[in-house]
Amino acid sequence: MIVVNPRPRSEGRSAGRFGRLAATLAGALAVLLAPAAALALGAPDTAARQVYLVDLSTGAVLMDKNGETRMAPSSMTKMMTAYLTYEATVQGRTTLDTTVPISQTAWKMGGSRMFVKLGSQVRVEDLLRGLLIDSGNDAAVALAEGLAGSEPAFAALMNAKARELGMADTHFMNASGWPDPNHYTTAHDLAILATHLIRDFPQFYHYESERTFTWNGIRQGNRNPLLYHPVSVDGIKTGHTEIGGYGLTASGERQGRRLVLVVNGLPSAQARNDEPARLLDWAWNSFRLYPLLRQGELIGQAPVWMGAEDSVPVTVARDVAVTMAPMDRGSLRVVTTLSEPLPTPIRRGDVIGQLRVEYDGAVRQRVDLVAGADVPASSGLTALGQRLGWLFH
Repeated sequence: MIVVNPRPRSEGRSAGRFGRLAATLAGALAVLLAPAAALALGAPDTAARQVYLVDLSTGAVLMDKNGETRMAPSSMTKMMTAYLTYEATVQGRTTLDTTVPISQTAWKMGGSRMFVKLGSQVRVEDLLRGLLIDSGNDAAVALAEGLAGSEPAFAALMNAKARELGMADTHFMNASGWPDPNHYTTAHDLAILATHLIRDFPQFYHYESERTFTWNGIRQGNRNPLLYHPVSVDGIKTGHTEIGGYGLTASGERQGRRLVLVVNGLPSAQARNDEPARLLDWAWNSFRLYPLLRQGELIGQAPVWMGAEDSVPVTVARDVAVTMAPMDRGSLRVVTTLSEPLPTPIRRGDVIGQLRVEYDGAVRQRVDLVAGADVPASSGLTALGQRLGWLFH
C-alpha cells in the first residue's frame, strides 16, 4: 500500500519501482500546496426540508439535508416521464413526430396543464414541451398512455427504470406526480435521476431549459425560476403539492463544474426562487475542482510474478479529480493498494488494484488501477530461473 498526502510520506512497499508511484502521486498533489485564501465553510441553514447537492464533475456530495428521507416528488416526477420518453425515442419505439390521441383521462386532469383538446392528436415533441415547460399533468398522462397503453402500465415501467438507475427508495404511482401515499422518492434519488437525464440524453436536455411554450393559443412560461436568474442554471424541473411543499431539481454549469441540486419542502414559491440560487452560489463559491490524474496516465510500475517482463505499468481507469474546500487540502490522502507480485498473464486494462481518495476523514472516491500493457507469462528457462529466484528470495 502507498499513501500520499500533501506532505508526502510512504508506507509499505514504497521503495524501488513502487516508490515512483508515490513520487508521481506526490507531484499530482503538489498543486494543492499552492497558497489559497481559506473560505468559510459549513452547510448553510435552509428552510427546505430536504436538500441534496452534488458536483457531477467528481460525484462529491456538497450538501445533504435529509437526502434519504422519503418525500412527495410532486411534479418532479415528470423527470422520469421525460426519461422514459427519451429512451423510447432513442430506441425507435416512438418518434418526436409520432402523434398521441388525447383521452378523456388526460384531458380532464387538474392542476397545471398544457390545455390539450379532448380527442385531438398531439405530437410527442409537443407533449414533451408541455410536460417540461408547462408542467402539464395532461401531457404526462397522454405520454404515459401513448407509450404504455395506460398510466398504471407506465407507472410499472417507471418503477422498473428507477430500480435500474439505482433509485433505491422510490415508488411511482402515476406519471405526473399527482398526490398518492404510495408515490414517493428521496432527494438523493431525484439527484440520481437528474444525473442520468443529463448524461444519458444530452440531445434532449434543451427542452428542460426552454423558457416559454405556446399551445392551443395559450402561452406559458417555464416554472423553473432559476432560468430567469443569473445563477448559471439551465434545467430541470419544479414541483409543488400541499404535502410535498415547493420543490425544485436544478442543474447548471459554471467554470467547467456542473452541479445538481434537489430541494423540497420549501414554504412558498418565493422561497423556491431564493433558496436554490443561494445554495448553488454557496457551492460554486466555496468549493474548487482539483484535477489529480488523467485516465491512462502512467503513475508507476508494479512487479509481476512469472512474466515475460518483470513489471507492468500502472495507470488509472478514469480521470481523477476532487471537489473540495481549499481549507480541506491539508487532509487529502491518496492511497493505492496492489497485490504484489501480480500473477501473469496480464492484459492491458486488467484491474490490478485500487486508488482511494480521502479527505476530511472520509473516503471520497475509489478508482480502479489498471495495467497499462500486456505482460505474457514467462516460459522455458526464463520461467525456471524466475521460480528459483523467487524461492531463494
